[in-house]
Amino acid sequence: MKQKAGPACLTVLYDGACPLCSREIDWYRTKQASEAIRWVDLTDPAAGLPAGITRDAALARFHVVHANGTATTGAAAFLRLWRAYPGLGRVARWLSNPLALAVLEAGYRLFLPLRPLLARLLPHRKA
Repeated sequence: MKQKAGPACLTVLYDGACPLCSREIDWYRTKQASEAIRWVDLTDPAAGLPAGITRDAALARFHVVHANGTATTGAAAFLRLWRAYPGLGRVARWLSNPLALAVLEAGYRLFLPLRPLLARLLPHRKA
């Protein structure tokens, strides 16, 4: 899929070799506002990484990088991505309170060790 030329409001780093991750990113990319987001497939050796983020760190945990260069990870990164979308923005704002974010982050941390197993259960799709 083509990326919009020009500056992106967000950069999303994702594992293109993970069928689970790729399906989710494909879903986001079909939605309005995705043209303002730079999508970086970490499996592409030519993909440039933002300063201060290693490929291993980005593969281990979901990262969203803001236009000013700061990064958000984990559940907070998902909420930041959701705020870029009209329909998901309200949900993200509602879930951004400290208690909800703590619960989401705990769930995300529980999910991380299961991700490789879940990814193996899904067939790989060709781009």
